Amino acid sequence: MSTYVFLCQDCNKEFTQTLHMADVEKGGVACPHCGGKKVVQAIAAFSAVTRKKS
Repeated sequence: MSTYVFLCQDCNKEFTQTLHMADVEKGGVACPHCGGKKVVQAIAAFSAVTRKKS
């Protein structure tokens, strides 16, 4: 499961949800603030920490 960032076009608030990739592709994500269905996936920054093998 991955964490996705969404922007609600009804109330203009950003929120995050942890979902399976298949659930994101199906759509049906609702805004937890207003219950609106007009949400778009936003661009999120991330960083990865790796171990360097010596």
